Amino acid sequence: MNISTPDLCDAYPDLVRIVDPIFRNYGGKTSFGGEIFTVKCFEDNSRVKESAGINGEGKVMVIDGGGSLNKALLGDLIAESALNNEWEGFIIFGSIRDVEPINSMEIGVKALNSIPLKTQRKGVGEINIPITFGGVTFNPGEFIYSDQTGIVISAEPLIKT
Repeated sequence: MNISTPDLCDAYPDLVRIVDPIFRNYGGKTSFGGEIFTVKCFEDNSRVKESAGINGEGKVMVIDGGGSLNKALLGDLIAESALNNEWEGFIIFGSIRDVEPINSMEIGVKALNSIPLKTQRKGVGEINIPITFGGVTFNPGEFIYSDQTGIVISAEPLIKT
């Protein structure tokens, strides 16, 4: 899927919400989008790992990690699991690790930064609830589109897949 967030903003100015430009680009897929699936967790990626293991075809995992830069919510093993389960990508309000291997994978990843520390898995977190960061609310079932320019959200699909 070739996505241009500037083109989506031009074509659908009344339908898009713009996410604050606070993310760095990672992953081998620089343009990605799909239905929003949310995870809310703080320095515990248990729910991220579980969710990456289910079919994610046509979906983007949006993770509210509370903006923590202390522990990585995504590493190469979870990213590989997500890729194998057809996830389009990740938007992470937090950190990742294993940057080099993730950059070689055909999956989209945006995160605040990277850090080598993993999380402690305690089974804490929630899935598919509305989450808010970056100046917008991400609602499960809405649609998200990302490229190297930015991230936009819409209540309805803007691109046919």
